[in-house]
Amino acid sequence: MNVEQLKRIYFVGIGGIGMSALARFFKQRHAAVSGYDLTQTDLTQNLSAEGIEISFVDDISLIDKNAELVVYTPAIPKTNQILNWYRDHHYPVYKRSDVLQWITESFFAITVAGTHGKTTISTMTAYLLREAGEGCNAFLGGIAANYQSNYWSSDTDVAVIEADEYDRSFLKLFPNIAILTAMDADHLDIYGTAEEVEKAFIQYTANIKPGGTLVVKYGLHRAAELHADTVISYSLQNDAADVYAQNIVQKNGAYTFDIVGKGWMLPELYLPIGGMHNIENVLAAITVSQLLGMDKEKVKRALAHFKGVKRRFEYIIKKEQTVFIDDYAHHPEELASLITSAKKLFAHKKCVVVFQPHLYSRTRDFAQGFADSLSLADEVILLDVYPARELPIEGVSSQMIADKMTNNSVTILSKEGLKEYVKTAPIELFITAGAGDIDKLIIALKEIIDQK
Repeated sequence: MNVEQLKRIYFVGIGGIGMSALARFFKQRHAAVSGYDLTQTDLTQNLSAEGIEISFVDDISLIDKNAELVVYTPAIPKTNQILNWYRDHHYPVYKRSDVLQWITESFFAITVAGTHGKTTISTMTAYLLREAGEGCNAFLGGIAANYQSNYWSSDTDVAVIEADEYDRSFLKLFPNIAILTAMDADHLDIYGTAEEVEKAFIQYTANIKPGGTLVVKYGLHRAAELHADTVISYSLQNDAADVYAQNIVQKNGAYTFDIVGKGWMLPELYLPIGGMHNIENVLAAITVSQLLGMDKEKVKRALAHFKGVKRRFEYIIKKEQTVFIDDYAHHPEELASLITSAKKLFAHKKCVVVFQPHLYSRTRDFAQGFADSLSLADEVILLDVYPARELPIEGVSSQMIADKMTNNSVTILSKEGLKEYVKTAPIELFITAGAGDIDKLIIALKEIIDQK
């Protein structure tokens, strides 16, 4: 289907981070865009302000019956009346991933996949393209702090797309440049085994267009099975990789460092956001910029003003006495990287981590990993499991993680209990983490800490 010719599109689940980016894409191409979502959020309010009509009732009378295309997210329940009505009446109904496939087929596509880091790398890459004057159409899985948006457009035929492995949707994408950050086990409710996860990522690289390039983190398991005409590896500091960092200096929650590539170098880069893993993320984004022949000085100047992504090592408070960081981390590897980086940056502060497990199945599958990662903190507070799309699983709760921790300074609290804790406890380095609704507590927690 030719995305440029579509004039009326209806989105079922329009408030999702990926769906809203597509809605904005069509709206900026002067299509009539409308949709449904279950709940009102800041994102849906912004979409409404941009002229997109949204209903929050599963009611057939409120939909666009002249839609040329209906797009839905797999998160929509099978009982949804709107989606079933469109299907029953033989409208062209497609998943979000199908529409992204059409975009990758007609654009010069840069896709970013992996169980960690893909939102930050896709945002960095799109940001550098925009700020260095190249331009791109960005479809992101997070809100870029520089622009307060998950989407922006350009007149170019370049698209930067975050490639989501959930539901195997990323296997529909056909990139010119593909980035792969990690192949760790996740979404085992979908894949079943770690081996199936790896097979899917290998297949993702097989979709790279002829003559295309794979930018891959150095040392991945089964790397020899990955496909691409050209492969470029990157690593934080391993000089066996094609691209790596050196001379890293950290100060005041930021970094300076050099990047060394094969036949090129970028010295004295400045990254104003925290997290050593974000230096590694920069390597992937910078590598893409050099594949596209972008001006090194423009890239360097742009990076110095990169503000990061909402909920990715985001500084909520950054003062001499108190640091409050919020992060989307919901996998053991992400948690370990988050806590380790924060403790290195603020070594003399007591590190308290508040974690909300996401999904009963993920809590069950990775309980030991969560316990090991969280034990790196000085003190841990666990909230109840956020169920998202799942029903409870017998015997699975936050207590399962607490029981496996080697750090005994762990407490399970309600959300209200957490607020009471913050009112009385000394706060030095305070981290909230999780992919559920823990972010809805951030403003209240910040206000309590500020008042203290």
